[in-house]
Amino acid sequence: MQVPDIIIAVDGYSSTGKSTLAKLIAKEFGFLYLDSGAMYRGVTLFAQENGLIDKDSVISPKLEKALEGLDLYFGQDGTYIGDRCIEKLIRTMGVSSQVSPISAVPYVRNFVDDRLHDMAKAGRVVMDGRDIGTTVFPNAELKIFMVASDQVRAQRRFDELVAKGENPSFDEVLANLKERDYIDSHREASPLSRAADAYVMDNSDMTIKEELEWVRGVIQGKLGILE
Repeated sequence: MQVPDIIIAVDGYSSTGKSTLAKLIAKEFGFLYLDSGAMYRGVTLFAQENGLIDKDSVISPKLEKALEGLDLYFGQDGTYIGDRCIEKLIRTMGVSSQVSPISAVPYVRNFVDDRLHDMAKAGRVVMDGRDIGTTVFPNAELKIFMVASDQVRAQRRFDELVAKGENPSFDEVLANLKERDYIDSHREASPLSRAADAYVMDNSDMTIKEELEWVRGVIQGKLGILE
């Protein structure tokens, strides 16, 4: 199936599999994949390593100035700060526990949005996050909003952390997920919400193959593509 040079926005709640689906779409249709969540996690790690956020998630006002010198980008193996790959570091519970407060800061969102816009200038991009279809690319030709039950999402996140060698508590993971949902949905800057023209996918009981077939059907229907 030949898909034109459009922007596809994949939004939704934490641990709904946004990144997994977006990567599959990119591979299937030859799109460039951009992970906005990784950018916010990168800023969070940067703030932690430089003493710009404390254990109570109080953010130092010095962070805004510090971002001017932050070389955060996507490389061959994932997310980088300078010449250091930080992909594994940004997926830990330590970063997850503070990414929502960081991503709620307007100047942080502006920092990330500017980089995402630069990378998407050529089009033919699929991007996942929490406000891609509402704020970052409100004119995206195709918008998908992903949801799943709390228990399913928490189990996915729990399994992911265990696979990485961590020893999380399921209750802690579930509590963190609900806290992130609340913060993301109630923040002043670009809150998590479904765009009016987004297609909703509840993948609580879907396989990856079924998700991709669902997307294929939506693309065909939305763009009038006949195979």
